[in-house]
Amino acid sequence: MSFAIIFLIQAITSFIATCAFGIIYNIPLKPLVHGGLIGSIAWLIYFFLYQSNGNDFLATFVASFVIALMSQIFARLCKNPVILYSVSGIIPLVPGGLTYTIMSRAVGDNYNLAIHLGEKAFVLSGAIAMGLIFAEVLYQIFKRTFLRWNRNRPDRIAIFRK
Repeated sequence: MSFAIIFLIQAITSFIATCAFGIIYNIPLKPLVHGGLIGSIAWLIYFFLYQSNGNDFLATFVASFVIALMSQIFARLCKNPVILYSVSGIIPLVPGGLTYTIMSRAVGDNYNLAIHLGEKAFVLSGAIAMGLIFAEVLYQIFKRTFLRWNRNRPDRIAIFRK
């Protein structure tokens, strides 16, 4: 198959998976679609970075960073909590299949491989957390700097006053 078809299939399935988890968490329709879009874009970033350099950690970190930034943007624009977008958006990056493989190898008495895969799952989970935290920190720095520069312009700072 061509790369464009694979890319399209990845986008559609990640959107559906993200929206399905959003339905489980009872997210309203409009944030659900936005969260699906965030999850789809993040998965495509992960997929593209992983295909280009093969580094799981970097791809996961960048994708979770983008999720956090897009969640902040959508939350401010739509006046919703950030958690509505970030929880559903992060679902495609969670290493659930890897943790299943870890348990399967551990039950099958292949402990060395289970420990190796467990370390990988731990690192990927750390990359998700780091991406989310770094994006939040950068957003807070940007917000404070922007508010400081535009103190006398209430029309420009209205989006940050929630």
